[in-house]
Amino acid sequence: MSASTIPEEKYFIPFDSPISFEQLPDRFTYPFNYTPHALSLLASEKLQVYLQEQEDWEHNFGLEEGQEGAVIGKMFGVLVVETIEKEIGYLAAFSGKLAGGYHQANFVPPIFDSLTEGSFLNIGMLELTRINQHIKELEAQLSDESIAKIELLQEQRRNNSINLQNQLFDQYHFRNQVGEEKSLRTIFRENANSKPPAGAGDCAAPKLLQYAFQQNMRPLALAEFWWGLSPKSAYWKHGHYYPACREKCEPILAHMLAGIATDKRPD
Repeated sequence: MSASTIPEEKYFIPFDSPISFEQLPDRFTYPFNYTPHALSLLASEKLQVYLQEQEDWEHNFGLEEGQEGAVIGKMFGVLVVETIEKEIGYLAAFSGKLAGGYHQANFVPPIFDSLTEGSFLNIGMLELTRINQHIKELEAQLSDESIAKIELLQEQRRNNSINLQNQLFDQYHFRNQVGEEKSLRTIFRENANSKPPAGAGDCAAPKLLQYAFQQNMRPLALAEFWWGLSPKSAYWKHGHYYPACREKCEPILAHMLAGIATDKRPD
């Protein structure tokens, strides 16, 4: 498969040959411990060829010498789906950002894009930067008056950060197969009795399921693989398959997969 065979903005990618009923999995993938289904492997292989050949964007995975920018390996995911027209194919997604953005050709969109110009997040981050700069200026003075002002600014910074994070979390709403939507904070409160961690909702699996449910597609199988080098951890290895992360994804996927029969959990 060459880069040109996936039309831009066409997120559903059909397989090259028709898929028979006998090739379909009996149950959906249990995302936290699985052996990739044959169709997931086929979809992953096609996506990996695309990653090697594409010229739509540039990202330094650390696999080629001489590339600019920091080396950042990335988790990718594929979701084998059946459309309402009974066509079998797959969707692709990446975790977090790719090539500096949340939107890239041929990958499903994010749950929420916080990088839009003039967004509340950008405005809020500018205000935090202003507070930090003011604190640095006061720290250089080292007077009783400046210490008191610093403490007030630190409290303001802490409150602003919490409010900004909560406002960001409230933009994330996740759907399941029956169309029920829940906010990120509601999901973590009900399923984990905790606050969401930073980055929750930006992983590949929730993105894939969200788009599938929005388009009335039936999820059939899931697989996620690491692409590139990982300077920070020896755990991530190029081309290896990994389960969904429990910290960020388990409460979200519990809601999104409600009512869907999955492979049996290992003992």
